[in-house]
Amino acid sequence: MRSMTGYGKGQACADGRTVTVEIKTVNHKFFDWSMKMPKGFLFVEDDVKKAVAAVVNRGHVDLFLTYEQETAKAADFAADEELAEKFVAAARRLSEKTGVPFDVTACTLVKNPDIFGLKADDVDDEQLRALVLQATDGALAGLVAMREREGASQVADITEKLDSVRASLDAVASFAPSVVSDYRAKLNARISEVLGKDVADPNRIAAEVALFADKCAIDEEITRLGAHIETMRSYLALSEPVGRKLDFLVQEMNREANTIGSKANDLRITEKVLAMKNDIEKIREQSQNVE
Repeated sequence: MRSMTGYGKGQACADGRTVTVEIKTVNHKFFDWSMKMPKGFLFVEDDVKKAVAAVVNRGHVDLFLTYEQETAKAADFAADEELAEKFVAAARRLSEKTGVPFDVTACTLVKNPDIFGLKADDVDDEQLRALVLQATDGALAGLVAMREREGASQVADITEKLDSVRASLDAVASFAPSVVSDYRAKLNARISEVLGKDVADPNRIAAEVALFADKCAIDEEITRLGAHIETMRSYLALSEPVGRKLDFLVQEMNREANTIGSKANDLRITEKVLAMKNDIEKIREQSQNVE
């Protein structure tokens, strides 16, 4: 099982060129994508997205691509001679018209970035594509490793909470049979206190107790909640993405716990239900970060 939170970094170098890819992922209901890269790398965006989507099933992905090139290998100095001639001519005309001394030198031209500078070396798109994808693969390897470490911690925490829910549920199951008998005893005691002994109709009392027993029966809810717990345990052992399945199970577990609490009408069971709901809420928080 993997967490949706993670980070990975990869680098690829060749011929004085270095591509660095950093990937960060956080929680999201679906696969969401954002890529920041230098101008001129749009041609490789789809390939990178496919590579990431093949590894990341769910979560928001931020990918940052940086590109560096060694100056000595990156380019040659070049001058725009035509622009330089126009610059000199314009400067001479301005000098003649204003009377300002004409003092344009080669140093003046070199300082003008529009006239003199580094000419970028032409790089084949396929060479860049290979570097980008190599760096992306490295970043994804680091990302997956971190997400799996986080996932292992989540499995341990969710398992602990499931054990706690199971213990509370077992206690509820042990209390459930006595709920009806306790109600019968209390009902008889109240009637005897108000009307005196041997006044109440036993059949009427039996009917009242039967009605109460039907309303507070929680056997089905206990069974279903127990089944949900075991199903979640089986999901935690899977290597495939299970986040959405866990989300659904948490909702069902919470529904069963609420039903038990509303039907049981017993203080002991209510206390255990509150404990279960607290643990289920913690499981829900964890499951929202599971891929």
